Amino acid sequence: MAVTVLEICVDSLESALAAQAGGAQRIELCTALAEGGLTPSLGLLRAVGERVSIAVNVMIRPRGGDFLYSEEEVAIMRTDIALAAEAGADGVVFGLLTEYGDVDRERTRTLIELARPMEVTFHRALDMTRDPQAALEDIIRAGADRVLTSGAEPTALAGRHRLEAMVRAGGDRIRVMAGGGIRPGNVQQIARESGVSEFHAALRYAVPSPVQYQARTMHLGDAASDEYTRYIVRPEDVRALQQAILTCREPASLVGS
Repeated sequence: MAVTVLEICVDSLESALAAQAGGAQRIELCTALAEGGLTPSLGLLRAVGERVSIAVNVMIRPRGGDFLYSEEEVAIMRTDIALAAEAGADGVVFGLLTEYGDVDRERTRTLIELARPMEVTFHRALDMTRDPQAALEDIIRAGADRVLTSGAEPTALAGRHRLEAMVRAGGDRIRVMAGGGIRPGNVQQIARESGVSEFHAALRYAVPSPVQYQARTMHLGDAASDEYTRYIVRPEDVRALQQAILTCREPASLVGS
């Protein structure tokens, strides 16, 4: 039976500690989750490294938007990879595409080689490619250890059949991690029908600000944003998802015993 891994995406020390307390095996550390995740600050990375004992993979993404990067942006990614290594990160997470919707094979390979001996996850940029199966082969040839994907659908549940095809195609050449709307109520079906053994979830929980005076007519970011709500990970939510995953992996004779 494959070993199951639960990775929680976090953007704060508080959420990183909650993910560990809830039983996650790994965190993906980033910032700006509303934009899909950007590179975290070095200060946050160091703080998490000092307080968290589970594996920490660091998002390497210099800006929001698409995954077609300039040479200047790739240079920033190279620096951020080096800083993550110096801070003791276990792995890095990135994805580069071409203007035609293919994996940028050469620059992906270069960044993977730079990242060693850290492990490398190619993130959900795969889900934005024109041919996900061909993209998977490009990612494998580039040397990534893992790919995070929803099966090129809005959610992993909707993409579970393509996930299964990716697991079969990847074999022992790459690990396929399911991400996109993973919850206790659907993870068992995703696991059974896709065959994945690694799961990625954000589990963001809204927390209202305790600030008494609120300048509600002001918006420092997008007009739809709410400066008086933040999002955290709660240990109990991680624990519930972890239990659902473990229950799915137990032999049928043990379930409910």
